[in-house]
Order: sequence, then C-alpha cells, then structure tokens
Amino acid sequence: MLPKIGVINVSDRASAGVYEDTPGKACVALLREWLSTPFETDYRVVPDERSVIESELRRMADDAGCCLVVTTGGTGPALRDVTPEATEAVCEKLLPGFGEQMRATSLKYVPTAILSRQTAGIRGRTLIVNLPGRPKAIRENLEAVFPAIPYCIDLIGGPRLETHEAVMKAFRPKS
Repeated sequence: MLPKIGVINVSDRASAGVYEDTPGKACVALLREWLSTPFETDYRVVPDERSVIESELRRMADDAGCCLVVTTGGTGPALRDVTPEATEAVCEKLLPGFGEQMRATSLKYVPTAILSRQTAGIRGRTLIVNLPGRPKAIRENLEAVFPAIPYCIDLIGGPRLETHEAVMKAFRPKS
C-alpha cells in the first residue's frame, strides 16, 4: 500500500473555477520531484471557509490516512484567510518551528513575510503543514522545512519517506 499525501489548495476563486489551481499543482510537482518513495495523492480545492478546511483536514488525516497534508493559501492577514485557525483547531500538537523557519526564509525575499501565518501540527499520525498560496513562495517555504518532514513522519508512526538526495536531502539523526 502506497503512502498517501494530501494537498489542499485553499482559494475562493480557484474553488469556484474563476482561475486555475496552480498553487496546489505546484505543490504536488515539488513532492514528486523530491520524494523517491512512490505515493498516492489526495487532492482538493476548497474555499476559504474554516469549517470546510477543518472538515477536509480531518477527512484526510482520519479517513484517508494521509501521512502528510500540505495546504496552500489562506495564511495571510486578510479577513478570509483562516487556514492556520482551521489547522490549529484540528491538531493535537502544534509545531511552531515550521512557521518560524518559513517566515525566516521568506524574509530573505520579501519584507511582507512578517504578515504570513503559516503553521504546522500533528493530528494522529498525520503531519499538517500550511504553505502560502503562490508557487514561488510554496517552493521557497517547503524547501526550507522539507528536510525535517520525513523524520517527523517517522516519529509520529507514519510510513518511511525517502527523497531523491541529489535534489532534496532529508535529515534523520544517525542511529
């Protein structure tokens, strides 16, 4: 059975078909580029509605059995940006280091990185990571935290994910 990874693009406009879902597709492309372990994708595009995001996060973690769920979008200060609140509501443990690292990385590119509210947490055996909604920022942010993701999934009892070391090296302590 292949490991399952969930990707949720949170966007009112993409969920309504106003424009193409490029952030979610960019995220899946990065995961396929970096992971050598074959995996299935559980993919959704949802509006910026907290109850819908929470429901989808719960479904992916509890019912679909995703070891990793990555969200794109909804992490800014706008009134409709509620992805971090939805993530915090469904997680049993928060991992603030993810958000800290992503903001520190983004600050190298844009001064508005301080407005970003990405976070991460654990629900059962699922790691949930919030990313911004632009493909360039998704790459920069995910690249900054991805080395820790496979080991985190190990620690919470998920499947072992291996990377293509030439393009993404995961960190695991030496036994």
